Amino acid sequence: MKSIFTVLLSLVTLSTCHYTFPALVVNGVSTGDWVSVRRTNNFQTNAPVTNVNSPDFRCYTSSTTAQTATVTAGSQLGFRLSQAIYHAGVANVYMAKAPGSVNGWDGSGQVWFKVAQVSAVTNGGSSISFPTDNQSQINFTVPRNLPDGEYLVRVEHIALHSASNVGGAQFYISCAQVKVTNGGNGTPGPLVSIPGVYNGNEPGIRINIYYPIPATYSQPGPAVWTG
Repeated sequence: MKSIFTVLLSLVTLSTCHYTFPALVVNGVSTGDWVSVRRTNNFQTNAPVTNVNSPDFRCYTSSTTAQTATVTAGSQLGFRLSQAIYHAGVANVYMAKAPGSVNGWDGSGQVWFKVAQVSAVTNGGSSISFPTDNQSQINFTVPRNLPDGEYLVRVEHIALHSASNVGGAQFYISCAQVKVTNGGNGTPGPLVSIPGVYNGNEPGIRINIYYPIPATYSQPGPAVWTG
């Protein structure tokens, strides 16, 4: 009985240390948990993805879809967390334009581009800090020149507290469905595939953030497309 209790307590402790991004926030208004965000396979365990080549790394392999939220190019979007970010790390937001309806589209291929990032702050080796610490929401702006259409929007928080070895970084991921209106005629890029955007050995993914303190930090992934 004691061993079962210990295992259960360990599972509860792990789940409370981890987090998900269940809700999309459109101009300050939440769409609700797992409404415009596809429900992830880890919605109960909150467990991260650690293999950057895993099929789960894109949007998880769940077959569930979501309601597609209509957003205006240039508007503010956000992903609200199930609890405040607990682990030191950085964030990226990617988008991918569906060939038609985003419902049921899996986002495969070289179709993803980065629209936002929250990096680490360094000062030459004296300290490193992470602006995502204790945040309950990751916010960004839909590029004003983004073409109209339906998109997947993917947020990832990369927890770096155990990232000294390959597979140590923890990725907390969600994908939302949106329909962009009143957009422009920009050409988003550079385009990447997910999985495929990382190999796990990038200096911003395989890193010891404690000692020696990094003098600089290199944000993983392509440059941000601002439109």
